[in-house]
Amino acid sequence: MKKLLLSSIIVLIGFTFIGRLSYLQLFRFSPDQILDDPAIKKIYDYPERGYIYDRNGELMVGNQAAYDVMVIPREVKPLDTLEFCQLLGIDKANFIQKMKKARTYSPRLPSVLVPQLSKEDYARLQEKMRHFEGFYIQKRSLRFYTTTGAANVLGYISEVNEWDLDRNPYYVAGELKGQTGVEKQYEDVLRGTRGVKYIQKDRFNRDIGPYKDGKLDTLPEQGKELRITLDKNLQEYGERLMHGKRGGIVAIEPKSGEILAMISGPTYDPSLLVGRPRSRNYSKLHYDSISKPLFDRSISFEKEPGSPFKTLNALVALQEGVIDEKTKFRCYNGFYVGNQKKGCHCGGGVRNMISGIQESCNAYFAGTFRKIYDKFPTTDEGMDVWEKHIKSFGLGNYLGTDMPTGRPGRIPGKAFYDRWYGDGRWASSTIISNSIGQGEVAATPLQLANMTAAIANRGYYYTPHILKSAGNSGAIDPKYTEPHYTTIDRKHFEPVIEGMYNVYKYGTAKWIRVPGINIAGKTGTVENFTRIDGQKVQLTDNSVFVAFAPVENPKIALAVYIENGYYGARYAGHIASLLIEKYLKGEITRKDLEQRMLEKTLEHEYAKPLSGEPFKINEYVW
Repeated sequence: MKKLLLSSIIVLIGFTFIGRLSYLQLFRFSPDQILDDPAIKKIYDYPERGYIYDRNGELMVGNQAAYDVMVIPREVKPLDTLEFCQLLGIDKANFIQKMKKARTYSPRLPSVLVPQLSKEDYARLQEKMRHFEGFYIQKRSLRFYTTTGAANVLGYISEVNEWDLDRNPYYVAGELKGQTGVEKQYEDVLRGTRGVKYIQKDRFNRDIGPYKDGKLDTLPEQGKELRITLDKNLQEYGERLMHGKRGGIVAIEPKSGEILAMISGPTYDPSLLVGRPRSRNYSKLHYDSISKPLFDRSISFEKEPGSPFKTLNALVALQEGVIDEKTKFRCYNGFYVGNQKKGCHCGGGVRNMISGIQESCNAYFAGTFRKIYDKFPTTDEGMDVWEKHIKSFGLGNYLGTDMPTGRPGRIPGKAFYDRWYGDGRWASSTIISNSIGQGEVAATPLQLANMTAAIANRGYYYTPHILKSAGNSGAIDPKYTEPHYTTIDRKHFEPVIEGMYNVYKYGTAKWIRVPGINIAGKTGTVENFTRIDGQKVQLTDNSVFVAFAPVENPKIALAVYIENGYYGARYAGHIASLLIEKYLKGEITRKDLEQRMLEKTLEHEYAKPLSGEPFKINEYVW
């Protein structure tokens, strides 16, 4: 009986162990468990990132081979550190620091010791790696650019940091990740899926082949290709025109909201942030506090929009019924606020809406602005209505684009002015600067281009976006295909568009005509101030121009903002006309103008001493 009991216990224990082991193998097995076995090595097989093409199928970003020196700290044997460092091109202190960081991350998982070796460095190092146990070379791909433009739009990739590793468990130390622009916004699509290989080692720590004949290995899956909305040729041409100038340009296809060009000046060649020189080059770009090439002025530069904003005040006044296109105001080479005269450069005389837009009359739009507020019993009510209309054009918010950075601009409301002046202590005359797009209103070039697209469409716009398609699917987020309607009725756009067309035919932009193309535009000359040694100093005006073309069937709407560019037509207007001709015709007929814009710079303006000290509210000069 005792023998039977003992045998039963032994059998029961045996079945228990067999059952537990089977459960662990069949139901609880994780590939990471095998890494506890020192005879198994895990190697990641990184995929190529997805290629990026422009709207016409031209390649902008591809890949090139690179090689990382990897280390598994627990497998490292004593080595000639000096020789190894010389081969890698690093000093001993750097080597020790990197080894410490690798051990901290994981003694059993691979870490990058030296990233992104060139083919030449790889060839020189490969034959000697067998002398350094615990180290190996891993192939990966880096970005390769077929363009020197669109750096801020495309963005760059770099090695993940501690914050990335803590925030997203997908990444491992040494992996590359999109940090800005399209690379960041569509990281999940572009990066693909890495593969894994498990290598069996013998008792001498030598690789003897795939673990379990590679049954646990997975293959990498290349990232999906992206087709973006940029026109590569237009983008590159715009950046050439911006040489030696600071500012932003955005061009949009009105019927879709697709961004045709997004230009920031000064900019940089995206290839500077590839490979081992990336860190050194990034530091130079980052610490250039004068030119700020990493600052994307096209979507983050918030400044007063100037006279292009007058078109919106005209539309609001028409919608509220306080004027019609025949309403007239007299300009006395300016107008009066109390006893103080504010200037105007239109030449004076009686103006209606068409001529007011055509000649950019400050007095006409000051009178229009007052009429909007005079309609309502209180200034607060007038402000609420005005603010609602203006914001319906996408101003004062981020617009919801698919770019990972940007600024919202500013459309002030009653709460804004109550904080400055006190409730009930301000009126339309106090904020009259808003009538001509100066003072407290601010917009980015992207917002001005979108505003212009809404006018071109006679009352609606699509959310501006940079993605055209991903992979084999032509589908994009539905929010980019749904129109956003302004609060202005369609019928009110025609007289404003007529005025903008007259700007081009007879008015402030009559010198920039493009043969065979009808353009509706609006110039802007924005007064520009700073403080130097505590004193308010007036600098050269900023040059602004918004336009769409052709008037009868708009295919492009754009905004050009040039810092210290003098009056609106001088730089911004000429550059805009060249971009329109380039996009619609594919060639430039006005070679003399093109040559001037390519050669002329504003470096002499930017060499003047400047200060970023902000102004108090309403400090402006007419």
